[in-house]
Amino acid sequence: MTASALSTSLSNADVRERDLASVFHSWSAQGKITPLPIARGEGAKLWDFDGNEYLDFSSQLVNVTIGYQHPKVIAAIQEQAAQLVTIAPAHANETRARAAKLILSHAPEGFSKVFFTNGGADAIENAIRMARLSTGRDKVVSLYRSYHGNTGSAIVATGDWRRIPNEYARGHVHAFGPYLYRSEFWAETAEQESSRALHHLERVIQAEGPASVAAILIESIPGTAGVLLPPPGYLAGVREICDRYGVRLILDEVMAGFGRTGEWFAFDAYDVRPDLITFAKGVNSGYVPVGGVVISEEIAAHFDEQVFPGGLTYSGHPLAAASIVATLETMEEEGIVENAARLGREVIGPALHDLASRHDVVGEVRGKGVFWAVELVSDPATRAPLAAADMATIKSQLVARGLLPFIADNRIHVVPPAVITDADARRGMAIIDEVLAGF
Repeated sequence: MTASALSTSLSNADVRERDLASVFHSWSAQGKITPLPIARGEGAKLWDFDGNEYLDFSSQLVNVTIGYQHPKVIAAIQEQAAQLVTIAPAHANETRARAAKLILSHAPEGFSKVFFTNGGADAIENAIRMARLSTGRDKVVSLYRSYHGNTGSAIVATGDWRRIPNEYARGHVHAFGPYLYRSEFWAETAEQESSRALHHLERVIQAEGPASVAAILIESIPGTAGVLLPPPGYLAGVREICDRYGVRLILDEVMAGFGRTGEWFAFDAYDVRPDLITFAKGVNSGYVPVGGVVISEEIAAHFDEQVFPGGLTYSGHPLAAASIVATLETMEEEGIVENAARLGREVIGPALHDLASRHDVVGEVRGKGVFWAVELVSDPATRAPLAAADMATIKSQLVARGLLPFIADNRIHVVPPAVITDADARRGMAIIDEVLAGF
């Protein structure tokens, strides 16, 4: 029986039962989950085994920027598999080199090398390693409102609750970043929030001992923490702090990079140049697991004579490299990054701000491109977050209406593929509008 025939002969119940019998799921109490089976996808839509259609407003884990089953990317993976399905990273590989060159073509001036990893978390691991080895220092400062991945150092660099049961890595320090809607700094304007958050960050560096700090690691735009757009001057100010104390700046572009914000890198919209850039997700829309670190010339040169003590069996895997080449070439040819910017400016942004004007449950709307968060509150005056039970109800009602949401804490993240049509984007917004009308 072919895979397609098998998929049509199965029901959601069949697939769910088989899955739960043998698959251990992420971030879950295993006995309390009911995963939604998905049979196939195309563009911004998915279908389950019972034939139900879903409009994807999650891009899965905010990674399917180019949409499902793009024929050019699928063809590139198939062609590479037919030619050379795998090769160790110690060998020179033409597809890998092409992928690195394309990535570097979108990086700022002064970046010369790409180290490939299996995903975003181990990109963070290796960026931290590069910062420590090139400075001879140990500590890494990151933000409480952040997520950097689920490996040893990456999860401890993370700021949310997932860090706490996993704190086994050394040398990690946290600070508060800017978030005007829930300011830690009693700020009333974006400019105050920026300057006070920068003062706080510098004081943390000073209190820890600048000579002990290897890197500041931040997401250019914190994603899972709430699509927190940096206020004016913040990222440039972080760069200045790094320069003042000889600290490396690592910008985590795993979620925001490669088109999600309507820029090739999210930091392109801000006056900042990092020392190391981590990426994954959007670089190939997750078609094959891959991530990496874009390395500045200075840091790359540090390892010309000194051995870099890091490596992965599948670093620069040919199938992943082929998917990157096809994805980035297709994004350039089809104007997908520009379309993401237009969707945010003309369709998603205006629709979400309209929602906010009509629903008291919407505390704030933030975002750009196809990267937005709708923060929900039980009281607009106190800004008390909407209760978890209400968020669960909202999620179930959205799914029942055929919309797959990304829900985090008291927020609906509106993060569809950048190839979604205007009509489907508006349809998804209308579904959210209908559900929020009940709260």
